[in-house]
Amino acid sequence: MVEFCQKLLLGRYRQRVSFDSFLDDLAPDVGGDLDRDATLPGINEGEIVVIRSSRRKKNISAYRAGGRIVVSIPARMSKADERAMVPEMVAKIRAQEAAITMSESALSARIDELLLELAPEISIRPAVVTWRAMRERWGSCTSVDRTIRISDRLKGAPSHALDFVLFHEAIHLEISDHGEGFREILTRFPKAEIASAYLDGYEAAETALAMPEELKKLLSK
Repeated sequence: MVEFCQKLLLGRYRQRVSFDSFLDDLAPDVGGDLDRDATLPGINEGEIVVIRSSRRKKNISAYRAGGRIVVSIPARMSKADERAMVPEMVAKIRAQEAAITMSESALSARIDELLLELAPEISIRPAVVTWRAMRERWGSCTSVDRTIRISDRLKGAPSHALDFVLFHEAIHLEISDHGEGFREILTRFPKAEIASAYLDGYEAAETALAMPEELKKLLSK
């Protein structure tokens, strides 16, 4: 299942640009002005990568790859046009994601449903559930103020994967560790193995599609 998820994500990436052409098309000014201006949320954090492609003549494309928004533009596009067009393409991607993303109130409601069905002995409910840009974790919970944060990488994920993370964090409202009591409750989730396989596969694919060293060097200049 892990291998299947990895191939699926890699396949979606290669539909847009092969890994070899990804490196071949890099130019010294990748994201240059945008990075200095820092006007676009996500630029400084590396979430947005701009590629100038010598193969691309007129069209511009934007897509998700490895947890980042990649915008591919013609190599000859002016910096002024780049500053104007890249935010538009990023906005389109985020709008598409927002259309299929559960609201934060819906996340809270889903946690309530999961606890009532799978762990009725847990009476505590989260005060706030928010989407958060997290690359190292799928979710986190602070039991003191009853806040739960869910990685925005789960936006658009299969429902069983999102449910699994929501249930996992909801259990932490009452049980802070991952001991026997926690594991006993978590195993009640009916699709735990499938959800874990999806999450592991996603992370494996994300690692495989991580920013190449060549690109890191360019962006750090």
